[in-house]
Amino acid sequence: MIRARRETLGMHTLIRGDCLSVMRRMPAGSVDVVVTSPPYNLGLAYRSYKDSLSEESYLDWMEVICSKVARVMRDDGSFFLNIAGSSAQPWLPFELMVRLRKLFTLQNHISWIKSVAVGEVTHGHFKPVNSLRYVNRNHEHIFHLTKQGDVELDRLGAGVPFTDKSNIHRRQHREDRRCRGDTWFIPYETVRSRQARYSHPGTFPVALPERCIRLHGVKPDMIVLDPFMGTGTSLIAAESLKIRSIGIEADTTYVRFARKRLRAMIAQGDGTDALMEDGTQ
Repeated sequence: MIRARRETLGMHTLIRGDCLSVMRRMPAGSVDVVVTSPPYNLGLAYRSYKDSLSEESYLDWMEVICSKVARVMRDDGSFFLNIAGSSAQPWLPFELMVRLRKLFTLQNHISWIKSVAVGEVTHGHFKPVNSLRYVNRNHEHIFHLTKQGDVELDRLGAGVPFTDKSNIHRRQHREDRRCRGDTWFIPYETVRSRQARYSHPGTFPVALPERCIRLHGVKPDMIVLDPFMGTGTSLIAAESLKIRSIGIEADTTYVRFARKRLRAMIAQGDGTDALMEDGTQ
């Protein structure tokens, strides 16, 4: 059993501990947005977690964790779950979603596009698959889960400007902004060394949790929770939006990296240095 240790940096709380134990002690209905990327059970080399459970054991474990997420989340809250399958385990994310139907409604299913080819030009970064059977996997899932499926979103807050500006007046839009839709192209830079990625095998860009929070809607007193904090990317996103956050992480080394990144961003003020460190989680 990991004994939880808690510290506060600015508006943010970092907790070293097991997320199940920590969430059991959190007040019910105390969190507005949960955004996280748990281990995918793909055999990645985490420092203190075995990422190679049987599929059934992994699904059982994630179901219990998500039940605790449902307890601490407000009735009008949003749970953004970033997860991916593999060529060998393509059903895993969808098997999990079927299990979670008893806890949540799948309000939106967003595809995070990490790399895309437009014509003959490739944009973004991907990890190539060396296979005669499978194509490269250039996307991951973001499942937007809510309790009843009726959470009103700030679609324009996470939106994009119109390409055809005539649409603004022709369709009577109040501003040069439209819904981004359910495909999000968020590239991240190629990581060239283990040091550059904080020795963490699972990464996502800061723009991903920030966009999730913006889609839910940023409110002054809201709280964001990441039960698999890693090296603090969700907390960095919360700091950039000037809202409170709680991060839980079992690995002491990752907590130390998260603390270092968050301190640097708070000290910087605008967070430029922290955000440019390739967005590793």
